[in-house]
Amino acid sequence: MNPFCTFHPPWWSRDGHVQTIWAPFFARSGNADFRREIWQTPDVDRLAVDWVDAPAGAPVVILFHGLGSSSRGHYARALAEALRQREWAGCFINFRGCGGMDNLLPRSYHAGDSAEIRWMLERAAALMPERPRYAVGVSLGGNALLKYLGEAGDTALEVLRRAAAVCAPIDLAATAAHLQKGPIHLYGRYFLKNMKTSVRRYRTRYPDLVHWPRVFSAKSLYDFDQYFTAPVHGFSAARQFWAEGSAAPLLSRIRVPTLLLHSTDDPIVPIDVVRRVRISASVTRCITRQGGHVGFVDGPFPGHLRWLPNTLLDYFERKIVP
Repeated sequence: MNPFCTFHPPWWSRDGHVQTIWAPFFARSGNADFRREIWQTPDVDRLAVDWVDAPAGAPVVILFHGLGSSSRGHYARALAEALRQREWAGCFINFRGCGGMDNLLPRSYHAGDSAEIRWMLERAAALMPERPRYAVGVSLGGNALLKYLGEAGDTALEVLRRAAAVCAPIDLAATAAHLQKGPIHLYGRYFLKNMKTSVRRYRTRYPDLVHWPRVFSAKSLYDFDQYFTAPVHGFSAARQFWAEGSAAPLLSRIRVPTLLLHSTDDPIVPIDVVRRVRISASVTRCITRQGGHVGFVDGPFPGHLRWLPNTLLDYFERKIVP
């Protein structure tokens, strides 16, 4: 275990469920004062990009958010605050249909969409060729970023100096199965409800896109991915999507120095998968004992979220040398 990879939450938030639920609703996480820009995608869709401005030449951190989140997520606001304190820039990319702006095409976003990550990073690099560039992927966004890094290999070094993935579900099938177990299934139901809500806007515009009654009667993540995610994004079935969309088989091919950050008490991502997955020499595995799923609430009640962004930025600044 790396000596920097320690997180000690206060006595009142030492449970993974408390960390996971408390962080987005009650912990202090900073404001979301961004400058918004609209990017057009290669297939003539659109998405919102929110910027934290900084002096010319300052490093920039590119953020890819998690499922159902956006640049306004608790971890995004905490990262923005940390960037402002260090006078770094932030490029917080909202996936299609997220960040309060509807997209134009039936295509949504998913955990294995590394092609989308690729063009986003290449565009960011073209816009900021002189800035040192780093990327963070959180949960779903973390899996997509890791998948891109593994596929790109040495080529990714042209667009990024370092990267980090936080609580990424690197094995989608294992994560879906985990979310059906015992009390944890409540998280699965929460995600399923949010996904159904997010695709309702497509039903009126694209009545023949999928078999909508099956989508909205889905009882599990498998059902939703089987009847919506897979057919809309070109997969034959949910299990093909899970197999081809998981980053785990590609972690041994990553060449960009990358921090793989997880917590043992994460109720959503099965930690055994993270512990046993084969990684390259460029990947640093950081598994804290506590922290929940993208929680890492620290400090006096009601807590703050500074540990995670400061750990990430220290890694990017090479203050943390694995």
